[in-house]
Amino acid sequence: MFEQVLGLLWEAALTTEEFFWTYIAAPGLIGLGLYLSIKSRFFQIRQFPAIVKIFAGFARQKNTDTAKRGIAPIHAFFAAIGGSIGVGNLVTVGVTLQIGGPGAVFWMWFAALMGMLVKYSEIYLGVKFRIQNNENSYSGGPMVYLRHVPHGAFWSTCAAILMCFYGFEVYLFRAVTHSISVGWNIHPYVIIPILLFLIVGVGQGGIKLVGKICSLVIPLFLVVYVGMGCYVIMQNMYMIPGILKNIFAHAFTPHAAIGAFVGNTVMLAVSHGVRRTCYISDIGVGYASTMHAETTESIPAKQASLGVIDVFIDSFVVCTMSIMLILISGVWHQGIDPAFMVSTALSQYFPAVSWIWPLFIFLLGYTTMIAFFAAGRRSAMLLYPKHGAMGYSVFGTVFFLAFSFFGTQDQCLSVMSIVGSMLLMCNLYGLFWLKDQIVFDVKAHENK
Repeated sequence: MFEQVLGLLWEAALTTEEFFWTYIAAPGLIGLGLYLSIKSRFFQIRQFPAIVKIFAGFARQKNTDTAKRGIAPIHAFFAAIGGSIGVGNLVTVGVTLQIGGPGAVFWMWFAALMGMLVKYSEIYLGVKFRIQNNENSYSGGPMVYLRHVPHGAFWSTCAAILMCFYGFEVYLFRAVTHSISVGWNIHPYVIIPILLFLIVGVGQGGIKLVGKICSLVIPLFLVVYVGMGCYVIMQNMYMIPGILKNIFAHAFTPHAAIGAFVGNTVMLAVSHGVRRTCYISDIGVGYASTMHAETTESIPAKQASLGVIDVFIDSFVVCTMSIMLILISGVWHQGIDPAFMVSTALSQYFPAVSWIWPLFIFLLGYTTMIAFFAAGRRSAMLLYPKHGAMGYSVFGTVFFLAFSFFGTQDQCLSVMSIVGSMLLMCNLYGLFWLKDQIVFDVKAHENK
């Protein structure tokens, strides 16, 4: 009886999630992104060279003043991108193709292009309205800048609570555990406590430590993964025109009822394309704003420009690479577990991938989980300055353990998607009210 009631409640939650993303969240994100693009005269494209120049300057910058409040801008960037470039780039894209069809890929790209300005805006406001904390750094993000909108106390509290839950990345916890368990034949009961200790323990070091770890792991992954992907694509260049034609054709017309795409519609493709872009690139949820707010950089536009680079690398480089690998190999309609679609595609050219894939999943999943945990911990400290950090670690331990033994991996993904959609709506509300506070111009700062 209890299981039946739980099943009915879960079906209702999934229906609500589908309706919310299809008719509210996806149109809201696209609409705001399009409005900001028109208002800024497509700043993300027009000033992209200047943005790259600023990023290169931050990458060369040496942080010699350790007593200075905050963390190096490039470390804040890697702490934020550590939560973006993760298992979602290798696994969630497979789920998107299974449900939304090839047309969803176009909407992922479109949402990423619009989302660049949404992410820029939230980081800009995060730096502009940040406040000093007692850890020789800053606290920012929607929990802070939402205080400056109508009914700000309510909205900032809601955002802080939701960010706390968003920091418990239960889907990735399950995905990493499953991947290591299957790939290396290790019992989940051995993996769970070790992974939990690594997340909660390192999370106590805050965003500064997370940034340093991500600045080591992410560049290494990018070089290896993009290099392997480019090799596969070069071997199959003749297939690329047909794949691109398929993507654009099914972005505006329903996909034929074959394989996993039975019942696919244009609205379904749009919904899943947008929602997975939000989840994979953390667009609009305010997480990146929380991380970037701790930067030593005092000019909001310079730090915010790194959000454009974040989305570009995450969506147009890594995600697109994963999508091309899946479509080139044909594994998207073979009933393969999405967690192993990309690895199956790569193993056709690199036999050792099947063994090292769990390591890929662990490294990327781990950087994402500690980044999210650090952001959630910061929110808990804003809510309860005295006991928030300790309470968050205790509650997080219980939360991770509970979702390790109850529910399915898909249900965990839905939980994160629901929490993310609620955060998105809080943040979109704030961005709309504070849109006139945002300046879309970095050319004046590119040489500074």
